[in-house]
Amino acid sequence: MQDKTRRNILKGMAVAGAGVLSWKSSAGARMTVDSGSALKGNVNHSVSRWTYGHLSIEQLCQLVKELGFAAIDLVGPEDWPVLKKYGIDSSMCNGAEISLEDGFIHRELHDELEARYLKHIELVAEAGYRNLICFSGNARGMDRKTGLKNAVDGLSRILPHAEKHNVTIQMELFNSKIDHPDYMADNSAWGVELCRALGSDNFKLLYDIYHMQINEGDVIRTIRDYHPYFGHYHTAGVPGRNEIDHTQELYYPAIAQAIMDTGFKGYLAQEFIPTPESNAGKNESLRKAIQICDV
Repeated sequence: MQDKTRRNILKGMAVAGAGVLSWKSSAGARMTVDSGSALKGNVNHSVSRWTYGHLSIEQLCQLVKELGFAAIDLVGPEDWPVLKKYGIDSSMCNGAEISLEDGFIHRELHDELEARYLKHIELVAEAGYRNLICFSGNARGMDRKTGLKNAVDGLSRILPHAEKHNVTIQMELFNSKIDHPDYMADNSAWGVELCRALGSDNFKLLYDIYHMQINEGDVIRTIRDYHPYFGHYHTAGVPGRNEIDHTQELYYPAIAQAIMDTGFKGYLAQEFIPTPESNAGKNESLRKAIQICDV
């Protein structure tokens, strides 16, 4: 996610048409996707709100319905009524966080974070949603062991409330190499250690495939080894954070299949930044990405 981009979501309108999409994989084999076909029903698809800011929230709901899935990521309470109007899930709620840089590793922020998250957990539960995002924050010279202890202490103050209301707090893993320098939760091992220390089914990791490919690679093995701790997945192409097709290095059909093979029942959310200049082209990029991951 890019916080600045999300805060400056623009409005626009367009709906992409159906068609047959084809491209070559990195191995040279031609793959064809029927962008108008029905989804298989195995994957719970979603799309991040901020990456489709050329649409109003209502227009994005309409596009999501047209493409045959029913969830949008990173939507706050102000837009939930529109999602409910269209029968669309807020698959990863936001709005409780202070910022991406100011998170639970900072002990001096625990009082504020506790107040914000206790209130938001209730809002999420009352709306009938399940997932609420959180962030570690930037290290600012703090060592990982101290950051882990601080995060355990801070999150322990809100998890009983989350458990009571059946809300899962999910900390997103970011890369610190390109997009989020100094972010503490920049690798799976640190996040998994945090999960184990907390010992709650209501705390999981949001495994962002784009970010973790940049910071550690070995994506499919990591998913297989640590999947009990991953409650949500984000996609994007590497490098560039754009479309997940032949223009980048990850082979998403295999990644999606690996996720499904673990028995995962949560959401796989598209969080790539579409490259076409036209709104219709951007929307077609989403259609294509959903089909690529629909294993």
